[in-house]
Amino acid sequence: MSLDVVILAAGQGSRMRSRLPKVLHTLAGRSMLQRIIDSAKQLSDVTLHVVVGHGADQIEAALAGQPDIHFVYQQQQLGTGHAVAQALPALGDGPVLILTGDTPLLTSATLEQLSAGLAQDQLTLLSVVHEDPSGYGRIVRDDSGQVTAIVEQKDASEQQRLIRECNTGLMGTTGALLKRWLPALSANNAQGEYYLTDIVGMAYAEGVPLDAVQAGCVEEVSGVNDRRQLAALERWLQRQQAEQAMAQGASLADPARFDQRGTLTLGRDVTIDVGCIFEGDVTLEDGVSVGPYCVIRDSHIGADTHIEAYSHIDGASAAGNNQIGPYARLRPGSTLAAEAKVGNFVEIKKATLDHGTKVNHLSYIGDAHIGQHTNVGAGTITCNYDGVNKHHTEIGSNVFVGSNTALVAPITIGDRVTIAAGSTLTDSVEQGLAFGRARQTVKENWRRAEQDDER
Repeated sequence: MSLDVVILAAGQGSRMRSRLPKVLHTLAGRSMLQRIIDSAKQLSDVTLHVVVGHGADQIEAALAGQPDIHFVYQQQQLGTGHAVAQALPALGDGPVLILTGDTPLLTSATLEQLSAGLAQDQLTLLSVVHEDPSGYGRIVRDDSGQVTAIVEQKDASEQQRLIRECNTGLMGTTGALLKRWLPALSANNAQGEYYLTDIVGMAYAEGVPLDAVQAGCVEEVSGVNDRRQLAALERWLQRQQAEQAMAQGASLADPARFDQRGTLTLGRDVTIDVGCIFEGDVTLEDGVSVGPYCVIRDSHIGADTHIEAYSHIDGASAAGNNQIGPYARLRPGSTLAAEAKVGNFVEIKKATLDHGTKVNHLSYIGDAHIGQHTNVGAGTITCNYDGVNKHHTEIGSNVFVGSNTALVAPITIGDRVTIAAGSTLTDSVEQGLAFGRARQTVKENWRRAEQDDER
């Protein structure tokens, strides 16, 4: 039977003090809303309904390209019950999960538990055990363990306040029950809003079976209302990911200074220093070492590669036993064959360096292919852009490129060519020694201007 999942994402989130809707703020590289959607999509036969209001156009744009999402519009924000009611015309009579877009760490395993058994008419709440439950609504059970009520803090007796199992506001039921209950909600309260939690009393009064399943930890169901709470969840999640990385065999210099904002696949004996950030889909094979304050995004790093401090690698691959950095930048399309070296303050873009080739210092190599065992001297650049189009540079194997050389593309340099330092080459070179610089001139009688001469 199909499962409808309603995700509430219409709130303004004024405490974030942001032009961005609250649910689009990111946690470990993904928006809070996208995290909930990704967890829900792991369930079988799911139909997703996202209730939007404030910033609806921004949310729709952020989720563009995901055609399996049905948007529901809440023109006026009149409470959680009112928000779910806007989705009623799109719901069947079968099982429904009601989630919020600002609880980003909900797992698919918990959602499986919450949705289990909903084929029959019942109401299942998601609860969590707090060490300090102050301020939360308590889950009240009878002697058999049956849920009988949710009691808010202000209404709880002294005995009820000792209860540590608390309501999260997330629940599962059926569309048939929601279609009966939601139109009967009242806004006769201090806020003038329709509260979804009022359906718990309706269920109890009707004798509809009530149950509650517990989340694994408080953080999994923690909602985000401001940037402080978002930062706290970020650090908690990063600590979990750091521990997972260490369990896979990685050594972290300081787990508190580790950030994974995507998928990180690790081989054995990987070493990661402090302040490193991993984004997108990153693989570090056996024996890779990453120096402090590196950023690696959507890249594959081969075994026994050493990445020195402050290097940025984006959309690149290194075959293995490479030396990169410090302060190197590999931009998208960069490919290093085994034992190739990219040194300090070198930028590589859409270029391939074959086996054993070295670009050691202060150079830019863009839109190029360099053969094996070539040495590129300091200050070398491939002039790949003519102001309109990009052009390719081809450099052969066993080439020696002298320092401060400019290669104006399109250009081809043949195998074993030597290029003199300070050359600017505009024509291809097939063999031999190439010069591309003005003849040196010395004016022996020239005198530097002195201060008195300028008066």
